[in-house]
Amino acid sequence: MRIGILTAGGDCPGLNAVIRSVVHRAVAGHHDEVIGFEDGFKGLLDGRYRKLDLDAVSGILARGGTILGSARLERDRLREAAENCDELARQYGIDALIPIGGEGTLTAARMLSDAGMPVVGVPKTIDNDISSTDRTFGFDTAVGVATEAIDRLKTTAESHQRVMVVEVMGRHAGWIALESGMAGGAHGICLPERPFDVADLVTMIEERFSRGKKFAVICVAEGAHPAEGSMNYAKGAIDQFGHERFHGIGNTLASELENRLGKEARPVILGHVQRGGTPTAYDRVLATRFGWHAVEAVHRGDFGKMTALNGTDIAMVPLAEAVTHLKTVPANRMDEAESVF
Repeated sequence: MRIGILTAGGDCPGLNAVIRSVVHRAVAGHHDEVIGFEDGFKGLLDGRYRKLDLDAVSGILARGGTILGSARLERDRLREAAENCDELARQYGIDALIPIGGEGTLTAARMLSDAGMPVVGVPKTIDNDISSTDRTFGFDTAVGVATEAIDRLKTTAESHQRVMVVEVMGRHAGWIALESGMAGGAHGICLPERPFDVADLVTMIEERFSRGKKFAVICVAEGAHPAEGSMNYAKGAIDQFGHERFHGIGNTLASELENRLGKEARPVILGHVQRGGTPTAYDRVLATRFGWHAVEAVHRGDFGKMTALNGTDIAMVPLAEAVTHLKTVPANRMDEAESVF
């Protein structure tokens, strides 16, 4: 068989581990040929690809990013790919396509699958917001980076009697903020799923200072927003890829807290540092398992599905089920986190 593979959307620790696993299982296990499309679906449409053999993936297991490159694609071009999927498959001589990506990529994969292309998806996102899988690779790495940042910021916050507002990624799901905030012992966690009242944060911080604790750390997801009327904060516009632009809740919240408390408050925006660098051992293993099972699904003809982690097992779930809705933080997990503040 000839299998095509691509990585699309935002980069994520563990992408190279999936690529390596697909190539090893396909080439060494099934004597397949694998080609990698460069820069995601752009490479598929523009005819930019290269052969991937065992030598091509040597030494990439621990590397961050993706050796194939990644890019976002406008919806019109994605529809173009779906409308011409039969021609694209014939042009490259591929028997199956394995796209690796988040919600947007898997939605595009579903479009291609519905149009008739043999597709097996692999979910990735540091946000851990893909339905039908317990975990996505990259999430463990991002939580580790954010937790270490909170640990480090606590010492400088205490030394200078400051309030630190640590903004982490998470547009619509607050999994990174939830778990890194809990692991780092943040004194407040703000998630997109539950609007926060800035007055509650002010009260909590004042109580800490009154007890002799002269610092506080607030972990806030980038998509978190205040309860209506609690502070001024405007929503952003929608970009060309359908994503909401955020105005920077970390900066805004730090400024608001400083004004209300009369104490120094500093924002720390972790940004893309959460997505870069070496993946954790957990993410390398999960990504490797996803790649292995994707190839096996191709050989079974189990198309229109994606790999998923259910407990400790890898299962195949329909792409349609995976992209119907985002997996957000449930109320009981938020209640657990609030109980340890």
